[in-house]
Parts: sequence; C-alpha cells; structure tokens
Amino acid sequence: MEHNQTFTSIKNHIAVHLSQIIEETEAMRDSLGEKEYCLLCELAHIRDHFNEIQSSASFFYLKAYIEKFTSEYIEIAKAIQNLAEKRHGALIVVERGDSVDNHIQGGIPLNATISNRLIESIFFPGNPLHDGAILVKGDYIISAANVLPLTNQDFGAEKVGTRHRAGIGLTEITDALVLIISEETGKMSFALGGTLYPIISTGSTLQ
Repeated sequence: MEHNQTFTSIKNHIAVHLSQIIEETEAMRDSLGEKEYCLLCELAHIRDHFNEIQSSASFFYLKAYIEKFTSEYIEIAKAIQNLAEKRHGALIVVERGDSVDNHIQGGIPLNATISNRLIESIFFPGNPLHDGAILVKGDYIISAANVLPLTNQDFGAEKVGTRHRAGIGLTEITDALVLIISEETGKMSFALGGTLYPIISTGSTLQ
C-alpha cells in the first residue's frame, strides 16, 4: 500500500508541474508583444518546473534501476534519505551487471547484510570508514572506504565536488549505479551512465 502511495505521489507531483508548464506557456504566447511583459522571467519559471520534473522522475526510476540487483533497495532508500536530512556525505556503489572490482581501489572488507542503520553509521562524521564509497553487491555491503576513479568531464563554472566526480567517473566505465549525498547541501543524487541525476524527496521512503 505504501509502495502505491509513494509512486502515486510522485506521479501527481510531475502532473502538477506539467500542467503549470502548459498554463504558463499559453500565457506567454498570449502576452508576447506586451510592453511590460517579462519573457525571460517566465522562461525562468518554466525552467524551474522542468527541474522539478527531472528530480521527481529520477526518484521514480531509481527503484527500477536497482531492485533487480538488490532486494534491500528499501533499506538503501531509507539510509540516503536519513543521511540527506542530517547532511552526512555519502557515496554508495550498487554493482549491477558489470563487475567494478578492477575499477576501484578496494577498501575495508565488511561482507555485512545491508541495513539502513549500518549504512548511516558508516557515513557518520568521524567514523574511520566514512571517507570513500561503500560497495553493494546483491544484499550485502562488501566493503567500505573504497576509492573510485574520478571523471575527466569539464563542468565549466559549475561546482562539482569529489564525491560527485567519483560517482560519475565509475559509471562512465561500468553500468554501476552510484548514490551520492552532499554533505554541504544534503542533496541526494545518483550517477548512471556518466550522468548525474538529482533526487527529490516526496516526504516518504522509497518502497
């Protein structure tokens, strides 16, 4: 039941912003040529709506990307939301079809069953394992404090931190999905196929 409510909420969130885009676009068309009309202002509003849609869609599809590879995706989702609320930086590699072993510098072996509390404790500030990434294979956290390859992408003036560069870098050379929490902003995102996608929280855990 919670599963259906969560994804219905996300769909409704997307639908609302699509409706607002349609309304504002029609208003823009009807107001073109008016002396006091600010086209650039309206375009900025529409861009904000598109950003919201992208974020919501990213959260919606995250489950689809990882549930085939770990049955503990709910525990992972709970962990990233709790970490984001506390602004505890985190980097979580979910291995999918490709082995990542040859592309990371191995950290500390754990071989522990996935739980949200364990993930949160690993990334608690001051924990010796909180720097680097945890590696998830199936239903287990294989290791922590792993070092990932950094992307060589040029982001121009956009500020992209080391965690995000590491997440993007690994997904450029494998099909892994990497979850990233910014310790500066608490924002959640995931990297897949060399691209970074923001995740918006709808106030409930991913079920």
